[in-house]
Amino acid sequence: MRALVFESFQGSLRVQNVQDPTPKDHGVVVKVSATGLCRSDWHGYMGHDPDIVLPHVPGHELAGTIVALGKNVQNFKVGDRITVPFVCACGRCSQCSSGNHQVCDHQSQPGFTHWGSFAEYVALDYADTNLVPIPEEIDDVTAATLGCRFITAFRAIVEQGKVSGGQYVAVHGCGGVGLSAVMIANALGAQVIAIDINEAALVFAKQLGAIATINASQTTHVVDLVKNITQGGAHVSLDAFGSATTCFNSVSNLRKRGKHIQVGLMTGDHRHPQVPMDLVLAHELEIIGSHGMQAHKYPEMMAMIKNGKLHPEKLIEKTIPLEAAITALPNMAQFDHKGVLVINSF
Repeated sequence: MRALVFESFQGSLRVQNVQDPTPKDHGVVVKVSATGLCRSDWHGYMGHDPDIVLPHVPGHELAGTIVALGKNVQNFKVGDRITVPFVCACGRCSQCSSGNHQVCDHQSQPGFTHWGSFAEYVALDYADTNLVPIPEEIDDVTAATLGCRFITAFRAIVEQGKVSGGQYVAVHGCGGVGLSAVMIANALGAQVIAIDINEAALVFAKQLGAIATINASQTTHVVDLVKNITQGGAHVSLDAFGSATTCFNSVSNLRKRGKHIQVGLMTGDHRHPQVPMDLVLAHELEIIGSHGMQAHKYPEMMAMIKNGKLHPEKLIEKTIPLEAAITALPNMAQFDHKGVLVINSF
């Protein structure tokens, strides 16, 4: 099969012919029809993930068709159109038994713990636990945008943040996760303030329902501006980017008893940021992590998409061939796009 491979972190990327995957007894092989480029893929390419073994094929947001089954798979068949959350759970550990597959003790992640979906085919583990059928109403390119950024934003807003109509929600970082969060929070009736350094991304956030935007490259008073707009602070605030600054601002711009949701990955020097713990104590703030979403939680989100309440297809900036990812993946740190890129030609 053809796949995008890197043999050293931050090294050259090449499309190569490599061996086709085979399914484990509990897994499947999927012919990839579309796969998103995510900043998490960039983190992996940069060497920020200790699970990656070189040489490596990235890619974890995907949609496709099952072409091979392990002997123990019961709920799916060859020819089924499927997508999958980026955390593939074992289905048997104590976390999975409690329904929290997103923090499975023995999780696998395509594009991180094993070769991913920047390829014609990808192997996925524990199919009966992790695969999600794609409804007829949703095309493969749209489905490929769901598996990391959109589901992560959905769970952060709906389950972790418990956002409701009329609340103020601040979203720090308007990449794929942040823009998804803007759309989802707006669909729930919240009043969203979008913060980013890219003016084009902020204009897009307005189109997705943000009532106000703040360009953080043009002010050092992000927290004050959020508090002024929200008349006292956000009820829920997401750090959808993952940096010491965005994390600090997200906690600091909350109103009393507000919730900070950490969604953006914290890597390198940003792993242990300063947190205004005095405010956490005095204002009874909540600090909550949010890591993906379980496959069994997809139905509510899928229903909102089918009913026209959510439009993840609006987040797609453009589709590209596999070869274009050779330059697109390293350049993700430039933040020069305002939506999601999807590979749909292999």
